[in-house]
Amino acid sequence: MAPGAARLALPALLALIGVLLPGLGGAQISVHPPEATIPQGGTVQVNCSTSCDRTPILGLETQFTKKEVAHGSHWKVFELSDVQEDSSPICFVNCGVQMTASMSLTVYRLPERVELLPLPRWQPVGENLTLRCQVAGGAPRRNLTVVLLRGEEELSRQPAIGEPAEVTVTVLAGRDDHRANFSCRTELDLRPGGPGLFQNTSAPRQLQTFVLPETQPRLATPTIVEVGTQWTVNCTLDGLFPAAEANVILTLAEKKLNSTSLYSNDSVLAMANVKANSQKEDTQQLACVVTLGGRVQKKEEDVVLYSFPAPNLTLSEPEVSEGTVVTVECEAQAGATVWLEGLPSKSPEHRAEFQLNASAADHRRSFSCSAVLIVSGHQLRKKQTRELRVLYGPRLDETDCPGNWTWEEGSQQTLRCQARGNPVPELKCHRKGDNALLPIGDLRPVKREVAGTYLCKARSPRGVTSREVVLNVTSLCPPHRPPD
Repeated sequence: MAPGAARLALPALLALIGVLLPGLGGAQISVHPPEATIPQGGTVQVNCSTSCDRTPILGLETQFTKKEVAHGSHWKVFELSDVQEDSSPICFVNCGVQMTASMSLTVYRLPERVELLPLPRWQPVGENLTLRCQVAGGAPRRNLTVVLLRGEEELSRQPAIGEPAEVTVTVLAGRDDHRANFSCRTELDLRPGGPGLFQNTSAPRQLQTFVLPETQPRLATPTIVEVGTQWTVNCTLDGLFPAAEANVILTLAEKKLNSTSLYSNDSVLAMANVKANSQKEDTQQLACVVTLGGRVQKKEEDVVLYSFPAPNLTLSEPEVSEGTVVTVECEAQAGATVWLEGLPSKSPEHRAEFQLNASAADHRRSFSCSAVLIVSGHQLRKKQTRELRVLYGPRLDETDCPGNWTWEEGSQQTLRCQARGNPVPELKCHRKGDNALLPIGDLRPVKREVAGTYLCKARSPRGVTSREVVLNVTSLCPPHRPPD
């Protein structure tokens, strides 16, 4: 029945009166309805009737405002208004003797507040979560039930006790509860005689669950770094849930680095390119901080910044004349040791020196100096190279320009003649007699006409040298015989 006055139909009242037994001895009084349920502040009509055989005096005793709305010789209908609480109105009649009959009047009201108390901002998976629902108001309490819900799933159903009533249920939080909605609902059940079932539901609250493992993040970084250089830092942590909600911060010397985070299933990888701006040697702390659900896992590593320039390799003169004494010197920073590769040296020190008398064989000779520095147990190496240039006069010997060639006419040959020197000398070879040029290079084929003795001269600002080259060409034809 909808909230409002509980009214009794007139035909029903008359039928009820007709069945009352006549006579004083059998006089009765009755009230209808015997029970009624109405909303707080509502209105209800109460019929008082009697079977008294004389003119009765009928009335209704109640604390509420009443008025007579209908009557007959043996009945009256009263309307009660602004009913605020449960009561038992009493019908009475004076039929020689006083007779009474009472009814049960129940007042209901819906809860004023149904609230699921705030949930933790983050709830660890595998830990107990207590849901609390508070209900203020609502009557009759014996008909009021509180239901705690996960989505539409019923978790608990309990009576509302106390004012305000607080109903709790404890559940084990799981990954499936992440972003699930929780709420509570009241059910005021006035059935079967009342107006029906009334439900009030609280605003839902969303839960966030998480897993942050007890293990520390893995921090991948070199432990020693040269000042002014750039390197890459990686930080990973597995077993996270939800991984995409994890926040990763990389810091160096308590300064936040510009990092990028990548998420995959239950893992996070943070990367940063780092440049040590410090120009002095130092030990700085690199840290990776992973935050999820208000909890933190942290990993720290010390990074040693070192300075190790390449050794200083010098030649007393980078370009010298043949026969000049050259000093090769190599020096490194304090704490490092050096040696000149391929040259005799003393026990390793931070400085090494060697002297030589420059010859043509030393032209374009490379000298290398290696330095070693120990930093935090790591052996570091640096190397420097310098080239010596030697000025020397022309060279034209058997190796550079063989003095005798003998070839068969028509064969395929290559004639080689080259002068050495610094600066590079100019080479000219002329045949004695006709001043023809020596055919240096490919001879394809060898011809008889190139045979002869040639004079080769190599000339440069540092002098002149000469050499004879004899080129013999043998004939392919057999020797001629006179006839017998």
